[in-house]
Amino acid sequence: MLHSLQKQEFTHEQQHSYPGAPGCPGGGADGAAGHGDAGSHGPTGTPSATGAHNPQDVTFAQGMIPHHRQALEMARLAGGRASSGAAKDLAGRIEKAQDPEIRTMTGWLKTWGEGVPGAGGGMDHSASGHSGMPGMMGDEDMAALEKLTGRAFDHQFLTLMVEHHEGAVEMARTEQSEGRYGPAQAMAGDIVTAQQAEIREMKQMMDAKS
Repeated sequence: MLHSLQKQEFTHEQQHSYPGAPGCPGGGADGAAGHGDAGSHGPTGTPSATGAHNPQDVTFAQGMIPHHRQALEMARLAGGRASSGAAKDLAGRIEKAQDPEIRTMTGWLKTWGEGVPGAGGGMDHSASGHSGMPGMMGDEDMAALEKLTGRAFDHQFLTLMVEHHEGAVEMARTEQSEGRYGPAQAMAGDIVTAQQAEIREMKQMMDAKS
């Protein structure tokens, strides 16, 4: 069952190249054509084929970057601590999907002239003070996870990552309903689809271990 489910998984960058991202048509500092043209803006929540964006798009990128960074921190712990090959495989897929998305959202913010959340130094558990965002782990949760190995790590990793994914889905759905920038809404849709599938996978893994 798990093997067949994993076959259905996909990484976000495989589904979309996200126009407006660095290296894509319309990307880079000169990309997102027309984002400053008020006449090209559609109603709030309506995807725009131009580079028009609204404050929600900025909030989405500025929030999802540290959210993804914390997921990467959690995923990278799995390599030397997890006992389950399935958990390690999941962690690798999370890294493969979310690292390119961080680079893409960073490109959007720079193009828009908005601030990019700092990466911080070392294990920045609260991801630059964003621990209040949905699904974000606090210092105590991350510090406890670092100390675990084997089956205990697997259980806590899956438990925390389910919560983390659920927070990301909540943030992405807000972007889908309130954002304006087409590529950001496309990414949000991919996040909802992929992370909901991973949530189901992780819950199956936890059920199998119980």
